[in-house]
Amino acid sequence: MPMSSGSTLAERNQQLIDRYTEIARLAGGLAHEIKNPLSTIRLNMDLLAEEFADSDSPRDKRVMRKVEMVRNECRRLEELLNEFLSFTKPHQLKLEPTDLNERIRAAIDFFRPEAAAARIEIIDYLLSDLPTVLLDREAFHGVLINLIRNARQAMPEGGQLVVRTYVSADGVALDLIDTGVGMDAATQAKVFDAFFSTKPGGAGLGLPMAKKIVEAHGGTIRVQSEPGRGTQFTITLPLPARLPREGASSAGA
Repeated sequence: MPMSSGSTLAERNQQLIDRYTEIARLAGGLAHEIKNPLSTIRLNMDLLAEEFADSDSPRDKRVMRKVEMVRNECRRLEELLNEFLSFTKPHQLKLEPTDLNERIRAAIDFFRPEAAAARIEIIDYLLSDLPTVLLDREAFHGVLINLIRNARQAMPEGGQLVVRTYVSADGVALDLIDTGVGMDAATQAKVFDAFFSTKPGGAGLGLPMAKKIVEAHGGTIRVQSEPGRGTQFTITLPLPARLPREGASSAGA
């Protein structure tokens, strides 16, 4: 339905929101419809693989290689569809007063074995008296792991990942800084676009999902990078109105 030239800004915004919601609903339904025949294809490929697995025939080995290729593509498509469905699904956040530093330490501990194997040194500068923020702990953990793994992939020869927290003019801020390959300006402009990826086989939904979750918390996420110098992602989260900054002096004190 075309927008009336006499409609108010609020009405036009609501119409755009309604259109986006309908498109997301249709896209989600289509993704579900694709998953059903895809699951059938993968199941039959698995059955074929079982039949050819123990054969020594050169012909059967050639067939097995083709079957395995189809199985791999089915797995990749299923992962893409699952990520897409997660991206389009409305997120109802369960916000709780949370120590951001504690969540960061949990994510670092989770990633530490992977970092050691990749020869990545993790250095943290976490402000000791950081104000409390409201977080959906599970959703935000996913954001942290996504950003940390992106940093690992940007440092194929190893490097350093610096994680720091501090109080900013807009609330509480978190920086993740890697010494990886970096990005040019054109890539930086697209990193939060759905389906944009510089990684072979990448779905291009990790960073858009991270942005969506951060913004659902009322926060912002931005990127700064330079080819050959590394990348910095900065997340800023607002302070709840009832949780003033610790250390702020009262009027007349």
